[in-house]
Amino acid sequence: MATWKLPPQVSTWISRLSQPLHGRLAWRLLPLLSGMLFAQGRRTVASWLRAGGLGQDYKPFYRFLGSVGRRSESIASTLLRLLAGLLPLPERLLFAIDDTPTKRAGPLVEGAGIHHNPTPGPADQKFLYGHIWVTIAWVVQHPRWGVIALPVRALLYIRARDRDKIAPWNRKHFPFRTKLELAAELVAWVCQWLRFLGKPIWVVADGAYAKRPFVKAVMQAGVVLVSRLRRDAALWSVPAPAGRGRGRPRKYGTQAISLAKRAAHAGAWQRGTFVLYGKQVTKTFKTFLATYAVVGGLIRVVLVRQEDGWVAYFCTDAAASVEQILRAVADRAAIEQDFHDLKEVHGAGQQQVRHIFANVAVYHLNLWLHSLIELWAWEKPAKELRDRSDSPWDDPERRPSHADRRNALRRSCIRETFSATGALTVLSRKSRALVGRVVKLLT
Repeated sequence: MATWKLPPQVSTWISRLSQPLHGRLAWRLLPLLSGMLFAQGRRTVASWLRAGGLGQDYKPFYRFLGSVGRRSESIASTLLRLLAGLLPLPERLLFAIDDTPTKRAGPLVEGAGIHHNPTPGPADQKFLYGHIWVTIAWVVQHPRWGVIALPVRALLYIRARDRDKIAPWNRKHFPFRTKLELAAELVAWVCQWLRFLGKPIWVVADGAYAKRPFVKAVMQAGVVLVSRLRRDAALWSVPAPAGRGRGRPRKYGTQAISLAKRAAHAGAWQRGTFVLYGKQVTKTFKTFLATYAVVGGLIRVVLVRQEDGWVAYFCTDAAASVEQILRAVADRAAIEQDFHDLKEVHGAGQQQVRHIFANVAVYHLNLWLHSLIELWAWEKPAKELRDRSDSPWDDPERRPSHADRRNALRRSCIRETFSATGALTVLSRKSRALVGRVVKLLT
């Protein structure tokens, strides 16, 4: 069985990821990911197998997906430890949580249902049929390319009414849980595997997750949460220091705080310059301390004035600075970029498998391949990752996209494969140039 030859370091990483799998099956992960990397057109599992030269052995690989889905947590834990050992670690570890849908087709897809469509598009499709994945990504700062999010794990959200579509023998593995409960589990999982680093862990999430079940679980795990604050949030003042009287000290103040009134008041606004979204921007803001029943105590509130009004954010660490909070909010956009790349570059959601563990497997395989590509390209120079000589209308200094990094890894694999066969050494200079042009068209 012939397959693409990956760079040695990538092959080593994939071998580490395959360790939680059964010994008779672990070897299949490397050729499957190689096929994913070179798949063209609609990214079905069949296209993965064709690109990897695995068509003659397709049935065992389809069954292999079920094994990957069942062991997805263990494989994701291995990836998390791998990233922790290879990436430069900052003062605090930042993780982003959000959910995204993947469209499906057909009534026999286990776990699929009708969900709200966050991107209705020109057709104004308010609902879609498919899966919802609550995903956690490690947000890191690249020294040259800025903020990058590395997705590591996801949990499938299944509505209670859709659990009947799951086979009875698999239903016990997927009890009904809300998105907030799934997100809380992902945070607890990250803490379990990264607590040994001894660094504070921050989580940034959209305002939809700033609700009591998730917030309480995050704070019990000792994690700092940054999120958007409702405009009608029931905030209270900071209680006065406890005196010598009897009873428990007050947790909340006695004066209600209206965010709308605070934002409308002309006083106390400040201006500051921060590095957000990779560039310096000037923001007009207010900040103050308050108590919030959803959090169960003290929070830091930041109001930011915008052209169309104002927006409020909060942080469960009252000592956090405005810059730290706004940077965390801005860095959350990296997971949104991940969702775009997963669907547009890797074709997440196009696999259309039916079995629930196979669905878990294909989504996670896309997550892991995305992170491995970013890890491989981490120290690569820009000229090796991007080649826009054929696109003079494009900005040659623009940072390499994820598609650029994937194509660079493809070219590296082709060079490794040709070098292993010795084919290029017997070709003339013109023939090698022709091969280079063909490779460029393929990648």
